[in-house]
Amino acid sequence: MLAGIAAFGVSYLRLRNAESLADAAPWASLAARTGWLFPVAIAGLLASGAYLTADRWAWSSAWIVVSAGGLALVALQGPIVAGPRSVALAQALEQNGPGPLGAAARRAARDRALWLVLLANPGVVLAVGWNMVAKPGAAGAIAAVAAGYAIGACAAWALSRPG
Repeated sequence: MLAGIAAFGVSYLRLRNAESLADAAPWASLAARTGWLFPVAIAGLLASGAYLTADRWAWSSAWIVVSAGGLALVALQGPIVAGPRSVALAQALEQNGPGPLGAAARRAARDRALWLVLLANPGVVLAVGWNMVAKPGAAGAIAAVAAGYAIGACAAWALSRPG
């Protein structure tokens, strides 16, 4: 999952700053080719967590319930929110044609909802990892997931501003 997050992060940062289609195309292609990593990584994280829960913990533990909810949020936001916006970005790049990027392509590369998923989801995943290590109570687990999401959301807001 960390490799996918890194590849997506670099790809979309480069897309955000691209001046021309020639600059943007390789990064759009890399982002499109690495999207399959996330469902596999989420399933792996869920499977390993389920095994450890069945072996050592109880499904009623607050940090497990909150972490499972966080993973569900991540699993849903990707295809429901980021997926269509990634397609719209690819279409805007295709319609742009060669040469400098026009307003539509630049706007799509700075789509606030896309950036929210790109940055808030890793924050939630890190919080789930923290919950797995620290095993806090309900308030601590919720605070960790909320903080991870909020930090990602603030960064997304900053990176999605027109520029």
